[in-house]
Amino acid sequence: MSKDQTPNGSKALRSAVVTRGPNRAAARSYLRATGLDDDDFARPMIAVVNTWSNVTPCNIHLNSLAEHVRRGVREAGGVAVDFNTIMVTDGISMGTPGMKASLISREVIADSIELAVQGHQLDGVVCIVGCDKTIPAAAMALARMDLPGCVLYGGTIMPGKIGGKEISIQEVFEAIGAHGAGKLDDAGLKAVESAACPGAGACGGQFTANTMAMALSMLGLSPMGANDVPAIHKDKPEEAARCGRLAVELTKQGKNARQFVTRDALMNAAIACSASGGSTNAVLHLTAIAAEAEIDFGIEDCNTACERADVICDIKPGGQYLASHLFEAGGTRLMAKRLMDAGKIVDQPTVSGRSLFEEVREARETAGQKVIRSFDDPVIPRGSYAVIYGNLAPEGAVIKLAGHKIEKFEGPARVFDSEEDAFDAVQAGKINEGDVVVIRHEGPKGGPGMREMLQVTAALKGRGVKDVALLTDGRFSGASYGFVIGHVSPEAAVGGPIARVREGDIITIDVPARTMDVRADLNSRTAQAPARETPVGVFAKYAALCASASQGAVTIPNPPPAQTRASAQTKA
Repeated sequence: MSKDQTPNGSKALRSAVVTRGPNRAAARSYLRATGLDDDDFARPMIAVVNTWSNVTPCNIHLNSLAEHVRRGVREAGGVAVDFNTIMVTDGISMGTPGMKASLISREVIADSIELAVQGHQLDGVVCIVGCDKTIPAAAMALARMDLPGCVLYGGTIMPGKIGGKEISIQEVFEAIGAHGAGKLDDAGLKAVESAACPGAGACGGQFTANTMAMALSMLGLSPMGANDVPAIHKDKPEEAARCGRLAVELTKQGKNARQFVTRDALMNAAIACSASGGSTNAVLHLTAIAAEAEIDFGIEDCNTACERADVICDIKPGGQYLASHLFEAGGTRLMAKRLMDAGKIVDQPTVSGRSLFEEVREARETAGQKVIRSFDDPVIPRGSYAVIYGNLAPEGAVIKLAGHKIEKFEGPARVFDSEEDAFDAVQAGKINEGDVVVIRHEGPKGGPGMREMLQVTAALKGRGVKDVALLTDGRFSGASYGFVIGHVSPEAAVGGPIARVREGDIITIDVPARTMDVRADLNSRTAQAPARETPVGVFAKYAALCASASQGAVTIPNPPPAQTRASAQTKA
């Protein structure tokens, strides 16, 4: 018998270093106090890591799902060990200084999962996630530790309703802009506010949470179908139990996370994000997951994925429907079957024990559904975003393509050194058709924390200002749409060209050419920096450690080099 196996042939448990032998008597004494016994010490110990919080509907129901995860662990012969970690809700912090904490929380969550699991030498992991950053953080932790486990997404919220119309949180942010323009009174704003979020679940469009939940299903880290089930659906508890059982089986089989997180799987995930019309944040998060797994996969690979997959899902923010409608139409399975049948993705293993193609061949399409179209009749005959370069973004920027048909834009720069200043200008009616709004010093280091600019984009939409481009070294919410460009790298805080743009400079954006340039001699100018308070605490730590947005804005040592158009072409 191999030293790496137990008498029943399964992989030896790494938790044995804590639970076995006379020298571990003190550790066992603590564990006995929690209710464990000799039989438990011979079973796989599975961390059930929960991002539950009652501050947001995205995560408010996760505590009840954890009960079913634990049930599944027990049914499969394991021992569940519970931990909690933090979360920061984007929807509440959006447009405030608190939004600086959002992306930083991704790193803290990943670190805390690693510390809890490694500190107790547990055998496997189930991560229960909800709001945006909790999802990639869980995948990053699993990829970093390379342990058996899976991720369960708490599910989408159901649509809100007002006047017979289904709405989401997107309409609330747009209503703020309409209110500021005098198009909506206080009562109208409150009516939208009160109706948009009817209960538990994450933001209802193909915003960042639902985009990344789909990405993890395509990566193989979430069992196919589990993440699609809405938060309040009757089938969600059983999906939670399935994840608990799978974590035990994966542990017994020694199937670690990096067997699923491969370069091909990352490409599959990126292609699905494009085909679904998903969030540009997928670029940031998929490159971060790749960095944790030590895989050469960067922003140009994400662009390649978008070139392969037109948008075939008619989902908000750029489309008509919501994630609950996608589930009812046939879910990720059906969309992935479209991708498989078109030869756009490759087969890969998944945590369910079946391959991706085995899973998607079971897709069932609801008769008459209009959410998921075919590649012969796409919603948009191009991908949902592109990576562009130029003298404003030598390391790249991400432009959102879903929700508009613009290919070229040229206009004068309207320069702001914070999101608040830009939002105030929009609400005061100072942004005109044809302007290029530049928001800088909001990047990973400059924020610090790389805030999302949903408040500004939604205010423009709500006021009816359509012919405007917006670019930033920050990022955008999955709910943002329009001619928006984020992740401009290098960022202003490190002296990137965006720091040398001046009011009135003419900026040209060419989508087919994948370029963004300012008509000015930037090298002759000094970078401009606003007076800012020096960050302290975790914000200072993140600013000191984080990599460029073009590298996923991760804080791990030695992240992969920034991928550029030229370097990707050389590699190819």
